[in-house]
Amino acid sequence: MAIRVMLVDDQVLLRTGFRMVLAAQPDMEVVAEAGDGAEAIEVLRATAVDVVLMDVRMPRLDGVEATRRICAQADPPKVLILTTFDLDEYAFSGLKAGASGFMLKDVPPGELLAAIRSVHSGDAVVAPSTTRRLLDRFSSMLPSSGKDPQHKHIEKLTEREREVMMLVAQGLSNGEIAARLVLSEATVKTHVGRILTKLNLRDRVQVVVLAYETGLVRAGGGAG
Repeated sequence: MAIRVMLVDDQVLLRTGFRMVLAAQPDMEVVAEAGDGAEAIEVLRATAVDVVLMDVRMPRLDGVEATRRICAQADPPKVLILTTFDLDEYAFSGLKAGASGFMLKDVPPGELLAAIRSVHSGDAVVAPSTTRRLLDRFSSMLPSSGKDPQHKHIEKLTEREREVMMLVAQGLSNGEIAARLVLSEATVKTHVGRILTKLNLRDRVQVVVLAYETGLVRAGGGAG
């Protein structure tokens, strides 16, 4: 079954370009388009979508608030934020709102297609190191660890799981974590899965965000 994609951008030309790229793929189908966040939410009420490509700066309802409302629904589609530059406060807010990652609008077609396939399969599409750089830039906007109720959930993790979570938040891949902790990659993957389950998170990007929110990792790269 083809991956059902929705394009949300107020620039018709950009939507047309993305649609042409996706239409050439046998495993993808553009099933809906919208020119702003409000229209996107309305269209999603009547259209089944797997992945939403979401611009952030749009009239009426921006992509951040639209992402927040979409991700709050039962069984929501995955959301990929589209932004003009990587250190973007809107991209940061989009991740906080529940997006599975963000991409630059001028990304090569091959990377865009790979990202859509990855997020559809349940993986985060943004390198944690890129996300971490974004959070370093905007970490002052995060709540303090003492006020964040999620801090209590971190305490449910085993010592090893906390160790793995810190390394994920510092941008390491499963293979790199395995080498650092002298574990098999399969074991690391199991630990990551348990972390996601215990903390009720969707993907590695959300792990990075939560690690900053709770003070487990601090801006500049140090452990909390």
